[in-house]
Formats: sequence, structure tokens, C-alpha cells
Amino acid sequence: MEGILRAAPTLMRVLRIIRDLELPDGLVMSGAVYQPVWNHVTGRDPEYGLKDFDVGYFDPDISYDAEDAVIRRVAAACPAELRDLVEVRNQARVHVWFEKHFGRPYESYTPLTHSAEALERFTATAFAVGVRLSGDRLRIDAPFGLDDLFAMRLRPNPIRATTGFEGTAAAARARWPEATIVPASPVS
Repeated sequence: MEGILRAAPTLMRVLRIIRDLELPDGLVMSGAVYQPVWNHVTGRDPEYGLKDFDVGYFDPDISYDAEDAVIRRVAAACPAELRDLVEVRNQARVHVWFEKHFGRPYESYTPLTHSAEALERFTATAFAVGVRLSGDRLRIDAPFGLDDLFAMRLRPNPIRATTGFEGTAAAARARWPEATIVPASPVS
């Protein structure tokens, strides 16, 4: 997997920026990580379908002002062509804004304790992957493993409610029709 991610030039640029800024517990997550893998599996350009780069970090200061300062700091470090594509969020404060932004509660979870814990709450197991660059070494976090990722299998997260799964899976499948969708089990 490391070779696949290293072959995605913009992802590597973002990882170097996050590393060099020394964001606390900085992690690039979800689409910026799973999409280059799917592109590799399907023979597409490494950056096909990429819409943005989700960057998480963890700071116990959950004030808007503290997060905004980090967002501005990252934007200043990004070249102009990346500024609007890098979305930075303090994972310690997701529970504060999630419901207002997405219109549904943050799944009744307690606040997160570190960035990689956010992966456990993603809608699909294949999306629950993150990567960080430490020195020149890539560290991959995947709480559900990598089997669904490499199989291009969209399976609902087994440890959280699947609110929004169908729409999210359909949007991914529209870009990668090779993906398989495993329907969410009906709630009993």
C-alpha cells in the first residue's frame, strides 16, 4: 500500500506539509487515502476522482479560534492550487459542530481522544483509513483492516449506525463503478 500512496503526488505533498507543520496527531484521512488505492486497482491515474484532502489533528483546545488558527496556518503553508482542497479539522471538537453541519447527531459517541479514532466512525469500512508521514516513513491506520479497501467493497461500518451509508456509497460507486456495495442490514 505504501508504494501506491507514494505514487499519488498531491497526497504526498499534503503529507509533507502536515508533517513539516508538526500538527499534533496529524492524519490525512478517507478519500485522499482510499481513492488512490482504488485508482491503482482499476488502472486509473492516482489522482482520479479526488475532491479534497481531509486532514485531522488533535488538540484539546476545542475553541473555534484555536481550530481556525490551525486552518489558516495550513492554508498559508499550502501552494495556491491546494488551499481550497485541504480541509483541516480538529478531531477533538468534531462533536461540537457535527450535528449543525450534517443535520444529525454525532452518533451518540463521546468526544474523540485521538485523530485515528475518527476512522472508527466513518460510514464505510473502506473509507476508514488514514495515513501520516513521520520523517520519510508512512504510517497507515485502518481500524477495520485493508481487505474491503483492496476489494473495493463498500460495507457499512459494523460498529456505528449507518446513517447516510447508501448515499455515500452511491456517490463513490458513481466514480468507481467497479466497487461493490454491501447493503446495510435492516434495523430490527
